[in-house]
Amino acid sequence: MGALTGFVLGTVLLLLGSETCTAAKPELTVTTIKQDPYTMSKGSQLEGYCMDLLSELAKKLGFKYKVNLVKDGAYGRQDESGNWNGMIGEVVRGEADLAVAPLTLTATRERAVGMTKPYMQTGISILLRKDIVSEDTGFFNFLSPFSGETWLGILIAYLVTAVCICIVARLSPCEWSQPEAEDNHFTLMHSLWYTAGALSLQGAGPHPKALSGKVISCTWWLFVVVLLACYFSGLSSTQSSESTHLTIKGFDDLANQDIIEYGTLAGSSTLAFFKNSNNPVYRRIYEHMERQKSFVSSMDEGVQKAKEGSYAFIGESVSLDLAVARHCELVRAHEVIGMRGFSIVTPLDSPMLKNLSIAILQLSESGELAYLRSKWWASSCMMERAKATSLKAHSLKGIFLVLAIGLGLGVLLALLELSSKSRSSAQEQRKSCCTVLTEELSQRLRTSNVKNARETSDKSKA
Repeated sequence: MGALTGFVLGTVLLLLGSETCTAAKPELTVTTIKQDPYTMSKGSQLEGYCMDLLSELAKKLGFKYKVNLVKDGAYGRQDESGNWNGMIGEVVRGEADLAVAPLTLTATRERAVGMTKPYMQTGISILLRKDIVSEDTGFFNFLSPFSGETWLGILIAYLVTAVCICIVARLSPCEWSQPEAEDNHFTLMHSLWYTAGALSLQGAGPHPKALSGKVISCTWWLFVVVLLACYFSGLSSTQSSESTHLTIKGFDDLANQDIIEYGTLAGSSTLAFFKNSNNPVYRRIYEHMERQKSFVSSMDEGVQKAKEGSYAFIGESVSLDLAVARHCELVRAHEVIGMRGFSIVTPLDSPMLKNLSIAILQLSESGELAYLRSKWWASSCMMERAKATSLKAHSLKGIFLVLAIGLGLGVLLALLELSSKSRSSAQEQRKSCCTVLTEELSQRLRTSNVKNARETSDKSKA
């Protein structure tokens, strides 16, 4: 009986002790570093991509945390004696339980601390000013002065003008006085040829004789002159700007020129990539940076030097994408090398490591990481980028409106000319004006009436 009582009391004490330990579970200390948009100050609080990510992970794994900024303002580098500084050093020394920041997953860091599955993929690329670099031109670069919708509007305007000339030439008695006995020179094919001739400033006869046709022709000529002036102006500015620019598409182009200085963040994993690389181009870039001492102490300094011109900043592609989104005068090179990822750091052999990796994968599969990326990397340069490229249709809406008015006026004049002739014929034939007008329209708009009339005339002569 005493043994049973002792067993029960021991079990109760064990359960109470377990609950007490669970209730007294300490909150985790998280170290981070200020870098836009990963971690930023908002009053007395911190916000950004990493803070949102940390919040989502805490919800999934059920832990509490407090965030401290790293004391020495460094990411984490190992010195010659094997000691680590920055956030990596704080985790190694037990001053922090987690490091949540844009920390690149590397073999050297993996030996000292635990690193989760990457929450963001990145690489190394180049940041430059737009006005000192140009992209490679394509085969259809001559179409660049106008946007696609403008070219479509020009094609529609060309076809509608040709159809209007063809219709006016048939309706106007001044252009086609005897539809039953003579051919109409302005067929649809000739109207298309005539309009195309004006578009190329070459001309193609015969020209319209009626006032209605002349109105349409003059309106089309005005449209063409303004259109060609805008086209050649845009093409000239494009060609002249490209002739003064360098073509830097990647690291080969950067290494083979000596006009633009280039550098990267001192003590960063980007610098270590070039230092440890066996690629001769990358080695040349590293040796040049070492020789010129063209390093910067922070990401902001690198972006600022790139904005000032004659400097190319080499850094993480995702960070450079943010700089491009915030600073409209900058552009990132297309080439990305050394693909790697940003990870969360834990102490070596931490029991949280696997759970954090699984939670990150779940956030990636659910689209939460993509949403956070779009939220914090939103660009403010979309309108400016569109404005700086091809002319859009709404920029030329005035001349399109003038053409539409000219076409409408030409067709109206042709109808008035036909109505005037019908009124005179109605008085001579003593018929109603509407009847004669209907007969005239039917005769002029039929394409086979002239051929039938001629065949009948030939038969009667035979």
